[in-house]
Amino acid sequence: MTITRRVLPYGDRAVLVEPGAADELAALARAIATLPAPGIVDVVPAACTVLVVVDPRRIEPRVVADLVLGLAPAHATDDGSPDDEVTTAADLVVIDVVYDGEDLDLVAAHAGIDVDEVIRRHEASRYRSRFCGFAPGFAYLAGGDPCLTVPRLATPRTRVPAGSVALAAGWCGVYPREMPGGWLLIGRTDAPLWDLARERPALLAPGTNVRFRRRPT
Repeated sequence: MTITRRVLPYGDRAVLVEPGAADELAALARAIATLPAPGIVDVVPAACTVLVVVDPRRIEPRVVADLVLGLAPAHATDDGSPDDEVTTAADLVVIDVVYDGEDLDLVAAHAGIDVDEVIRRHEASRYRSRFCGFAPGFAYLAGGDPCLTVPRLATPRTRVPAGSVALAAGWCGVYPREMPGGWLLIGRTDAPLWDLARERPALLAPGTNVRFRRRPT
């Protein structure tokens, strides 16, 4: 199968990469980050694209574009399942959750299973942080059980408590602070999602492997 990858200009300090296949996005971002090009300042994966930020004094964006186009297709899956090549114990973050979210019954009804099965499937899933957005430290986690794919709320809440574990549109996320939101709430955690005192402020930075573990109430 031929993969058509596009690299688009993005001002004078970046290029925007559109992978040829959705399941190569994370692996492609990792490959770009390891290119022998000192002028690459940052690699920012999103849902469907990868932004490559450069220092134009050290490398021109068009040179980076040529390097990206020359990369071999990335065959690693991007469904949240860690592959042996890139996974280490340091990559795995285990988040303890109290499963008492006010939307648990709604998730169960949508999936056609009971609440205990929702919790079991959520705990059994192996997630990977695809990208961060919406708020500092909010990671979009891929790799959940397809049965737990639920729609967003028709009317978002004006207040979602910090630490809320939520599902929406095939993603799982944890709210790093109190904010509005329309995802379905299934539990809560006291894990610090964003801490500027850490070397890496985002606990669930892109590429991080994540598991959830039930904590007694």
